[in-house]
Amino acid sequence: MMEVIGLTGGIASGKTLVSKILTDLGAYIINADLIGHQVYLPDKDAWRDIVATFGPAILKPDQTVDRAKLGVIVFNDKEALNKLNQITHPRIVEETQRDIAVQRDKRGDKGHVFLEAAILIEANWLFLVNKVWVVVADKEVAIQRLQRDRNLSPEDAKKRLATQLSNEERIKYADLIIKNNGSIEELQEQVERAWYELNAKGIA
Repeated sequence: MMEVIGLTGGIASGKTLVSKILTDLGAYIINADLIGHQVYLPDKDAWRDIVATFGPAILKPDQTVDRAKLGVIVFNDKEALNKLNQITHPRIVEETQRDIAVQRDKRGDKGHVFLEAAILIEANWLFLVNKVWVVVADKEVAIQRLQRDRNLSPEDAKKRLATQLSNEERIKYADLIIKNNGSIEELQEQVERAWYELNAKGIA
């Protein structure tokens, strides 16, 4: 049977870069974050429920959801965040399952696809995948990247990391750990090795 491999990792771990490397190698990636953006689009069921729950004030003039405004609401109110997740998560799962089914029809019992999802573990989406690849970076490295790439202060970077699962927690679910503390070349070498090992098992 076609395998679905979950690809996850914390902020500044390099998960998106690993996804790009896999894509360049020929992997098919289902991106849960992109699906999440799609369910927010105007006149979608989730959009209607979001507006009904949080009011029209969270809309931009073009009627799209102002993610920044909504973010201020939900990240300061756990109950509000739970309400948003109850609206969006089932739709993201539904679209993801549809995409997986399409790929299964195409590939039959062979091959694999990757599900890239930052909240794969936190959202309890592990039932969607057969294996989990976790991308990790040491805390100090992640802080440096957040300072460099997002112009955050060391304090703000630490706060961002503190809101997420620790590397230790993620690793508990990992079938493969990709360590990304070094250069892009080193990361590329790790991902290529994992990819070719996957293919050598006759799954591809």
